Amino acid sequence: MRAFLLTLSVLALAACGNDGRLMNLSASEDDGPEEFAIVPTRPLELPPDLAQLPAPTPGGANITDPNPAGDAVAALGGNPGQLAQTGVGAGDGALIAHAARAGVTPGVRGVVAAEDQAYRASRGRRPLEVLGRVNVYQRAYEPQTLDSWAEQERWRRAGARVPAAPPTATAER
Repeated sequence: MRAFLLTLSVLALAACGNDGRLMNLSASEDDGPEEFAIVPTRPLELPPDLAQLPAPTPGGANITDPNPAGDAVAALGGNPGQLAQTGVGAGDGALIAHAARAGVTPGVRGVVAAEDQAYRASRGRRPLEVLGRVNVYQRAYEPQTLDSWAEQERWRRAGARVPAAPPTATAER
């Protein structure tokens, strides 16, 4: 009887330990927190000439508004001003033609979302995982994960240099 009560109390405490909403594969109404929705604003700065400021427009953009796409383009050495252009730039036409040489699947995002939902449904939560509110994300996608250490060793055995990895004890120095 004591063992039963001890097991029951341990299970009850384990059920309280995890929030269960984060990385939960169940299809629920609540999508959870949106980690990409929080973008800090730029710091306020006084320009050297106040005549450079754009005229205020109701509902328009502000110079302190975040522009993550433009910031990323600028950080990679591109011109953020070209983001406003529609269509493909002249320098990118060859790249897009090469990437689309085998064809393009229309609506690929919807196709991938439907396939992923079917995959997750086939690897749903087990009864004890539901009871314990256990996160099953890692178990569901485990067959698709890459073992980086095994891959590194495979490349080393093939004779390839792996410069980002520390040398092994048997490697020549």
